[in-house]
Amino acid sequence: NYWNGRRHAMRSLGSSGIWELFIPGVGAGEVYKFEIMTQAGNWIMKADPMERSHELPPNTGSVVVDSEFKWHDSEWLEHRAKTNAHDGPVSIYEVQANSWNRDYDNYRELADHLVDYVQQEGFTHVEFMPLTQYPFSGSWGYQVTGYYAVDSRLGSPDDFKYLVNKLHKAGIGVIMDWVPAHFPKDDFALGRFDGTALYEDPDPLRGEHPDWGTYIFNFGRHEVRNFLVANACFWLSEYHVDALRVDAVSSMLYLDYSREAGQWRPNMYGGRENLEAIDFIKEANATAYKNNPGIMMIAEESTAYQGVTAPTDMGGLGFGLKWNMGWMHDTLQYLKEEPINRRWHHNEITFSMVYAYSEHYVLPLSHDEVVYGKGSLLGKMPGDEWQQFAGLRALLAYQWSHPGKNLLFMGGEIGQSCEWNFNNSLNWHELQWPFHQGVQKLVADLNALYKSSRAFWSQDFTPDGFQWLTSDDSDHNTLSYIRIGDNGEEIVVVVNFSG
Repeated sequence: NYWNGRRHAMRSLGSSGIWELFIPGVGAGEVYKFEIMTQAGNWIMKADPMERSHELPPNTGSVVVDSEFKWHDSEWLEHRAKTNAHDGPVSIYEVQANSWNRDYDNYRELADHLVDYVQQEGFTHVEFMPLTQYPFSGSWGYQVTGYYAVDSRLGSPDDFKYLVNKLHKAGIGVIMDWVPAHFPKDDFALGRFDGTALYEDPDPLRGEHPDWGTYIFNFGRHEVRNFLVANACFWLSEYHVDALRVDAVSSMLYLDYSREAGQWRPNMYGGRENLEAIDFIKEANATAYKNNPGIMMIAEESTAYQGVTAPTDMGGLGFGLKWNMGWMHDTLQYLKEEPINRRWHHNEITFSMVYAYSEHYVLPLSHDEVVYGKGSLLGKMPGDEWQQFAGLRALLAYQWSHPGKNLLFMGGEIGQSCEWNFNNSLNWHELQWPFHQGVQKLVADLNALYKSSRAFWSQDFTPDGFQWLTSDDSDHNTLSYIRIGDNGEEIVVVVNFSG
């Protein structure tokens, strides 16, 4: 209609709030938008909140797609439905798809190289940073405008299905980051969708995030909750994704998150908990697990909120796993110290076992630890080159042997010397040097040992799977313990952090 919205007016279905329109002859590849008259009488153009594809940024139109993809992962899905992934080996390779290797700039090329590499390194899962549509590349996908659309920078929905299918056929699970906590204010997207606060909370003390400059969803509105719960199930069913890692859960749980006194409004009981968001999280988790047997829901939650991985019928949030940010922080703080000084910080490396079974944990060495001037994992280690690589190898072996599932961000497995830069590929050229080759081989060996030894994963969430041998040898910076499998297998672990 040459962008003349008057030619195809939509019909209101009354008080339901639903509008409908049928236009014959619209084919795949057609670009469209909604034109909306606000209550103030202004016309605005919006992308479809339910779009399946989107124009390449900076263009802002929705794109009609017609999927012709044929899945070949039925064996994977059948096996997944019969197993409890939380009780199995989980070793996650976290990937930002655009910058893993910029020679492979679409989902299909990525599939043809990433799958072989992940198999070589022995990871059980790949976790993709958000692959939903987002306008600002510098957000790395965490400011979503198209919740039902695959990021068009890397290809079509069928191209992404090809990637997932190929990972499944190789025996590798797929995790995707999901961002229901907030969304950006871009004027073509969800913000002020009909000229009013439709998706976001109308109260600025609850509807805007002060740190990120984004809107916060109105979790108390049924239509918004349905939009988000359905979205979680959409990625799990339509794209056969095996797990969702829910971003920024802490910001959802607390009304005073990143706010000073007077900048937040208490809940109906006078507390700081966001009751509507908590109910939404429980509903999303319960619905996802009910409708998609064998999947995992994973929380990035950095506070001491109780029951994150407890079942919803026991008052918990219903996640299957939670990132252990405390383990990550304490471990890296300890290893930043010169070995001669570590004796004074020994509690930092042992404290994680005090609360190791309070939740079902993932031990994350994620992208957050290698950006914004924090340096690479290798760069956090003190000493000369030999000492730095020795420290990194000790860190990785300690991580793999500690109770909990494992996550390592791309680049960590090759001992990349500089921090991650979204605009560049990983420093693959560094693999010409033996120290970097050694780290890569170590990670492959750790994964092989981990997957083949039930002692390392079958009792991650119970004290029966761990026994200290030596926890107090601070003078020598050493730890020793036994990992115990549900089959009686025992493996003695000795960690030497003396440099």
